[in-house]
Amino acid sequence: MPDTDVKPDHCPACGARNDCSLADPRTADRECWCYAVTIDPAVLEALPAALRDKSCLCPRCAQAEAQLQAAKPAIP
Repeated sequence: MPDTDVKPDHCPACGARNDCSLADPRTADRECWCYAVTIDPAVLEALPAALRDKSCLCPRCAQAEAQLQAAKPAIP
């Protein structure tokens, strides 16, 4: 994916929506989901240099889905 094709609301690894609150003007005042998880640096380093620091990974590519599920409050 060329640098000009990078979209802030899409994952640079797979192209799916990344659910980044900072990329959406309606929710840009909220923290992104990625602030609450740990992303393995190797996952970020696997991205081509031209795609790094352009947009958030999606939870699946960030390998953070389990962390996000664990952080959800239990509904009685």
